[in-house]
Amino acid sequence: MSANPKTVIPHTKLKVTQIGNSLGVILPKEMISELGIGKGDELFVTKSPEGHVVSANDPAFEEQMTAVRQIMREYRNTLRELAK
Repeated sequence: MSANPKTVIPHTKLKVTQIGNSLGVILPKEMISELGIGKGDELFVTKSPEGHVVSANDPAFEEQMTAVRQIMREYRNTLRELAK
């Protein structure tokens, strides 16, 4: 369950910290819950006109699903016949 991009979310200030030889941020538990993520899950960062958007949803997969839904609507009757 990820945040709806149209939902107004209050700004959350995250501090960058050293984690081994890398840098990272610690997400508050409320944000983890809202994103529906857990240890080992992947997050996706997408550049937008407003800055960067962090999401638990893969934007490439979402684009593919949009195309599939369009095809399914267009060929609804054909797919129904093939399913018989």
